[in-house]
Amino acid sequence: MIVITLIICVILAFVFYVYLSNRVLANSLTALAIIGLLTSIFFMVKNDHDHYGLHNVTTTSTQKIYSASPSKQLPMMIYQPIGSANKHQVYVYKTSANAKKTSHTAAKVTTKNVIKRTTGDNRIVTKKVHREYKNKLYRFWFGLSGNGHKYVKETNTIYLNKNWTVLSATQAKQLQKRASSKAYQAKQKTAATAYVKQQVMAAMMKNPTMSAAEQKKVTQQAAAAYQAKAMQQLIKQIKAE
Repeated sequence: MIVITLIICVILAFVFYVYLSNRVLANSLTALAIIGLLTSIFFMVKNDHDHYGLHNVTTTSTQKIYSASPSKQLPMMIYQPIGSANKHQVYVYKTSANAKKTSHTAAKVTTKNVIKRTTGDNRIVTKKVHREYKNKLYRFWFGLSGNGHKYVKETNTIYLNKNWTVLSATQAKQLQKRASSKAYQAKQKTAATAYVKQQVMAAMMKNPTMSAAEQKKVTQQAAAAYQAKAMQQLIKQIKAE
């Protein structure tokens, strides 16, 4: 409406000044029309620059997330830095366990991502801030400006279980490359065999009457424990580089 008021004031100022023969009345009405014009311009600028008539409204949504890693034994949150300064990142995840495509957080500098550890569900809590008109009166006057429901910023709080690993896309590629190399696998096979043997011998010393089934269980547990420990050491090494 304020845009229409501005146009009307311009037209009236022209009509009053040109077509009224009474110069005192013409000048007075023209001055009033110009004041209305300047007032309209003032509030239009204030609405656009200082967000006059608007206030911030926050909406919150929660999305359960799943690892984008192909390994079920190593759930992972992968992020891609935006720009060379690494001040902003895009985090990649899946929205269901069987999803074929991945999703990611918004690639905007106005998006803030925070990682927190949890014992509950892995999830993203998103808080988006938009500018909305304070009431119907402000909407009536400034609705044509297009400043209503304008995006301001958003914050994603990413809750992850402790067994999730957080790596950059570059680090994830490096991890996959090293873990799949023949030299690494050969080294780990030798070390794992020695570790498992040691654990089985220790268990049998505690329980000499251990059955074959119990020995197998200890072997499997020891192998899984070594594999997890070796992977964490490799991840720590890659993060440190």
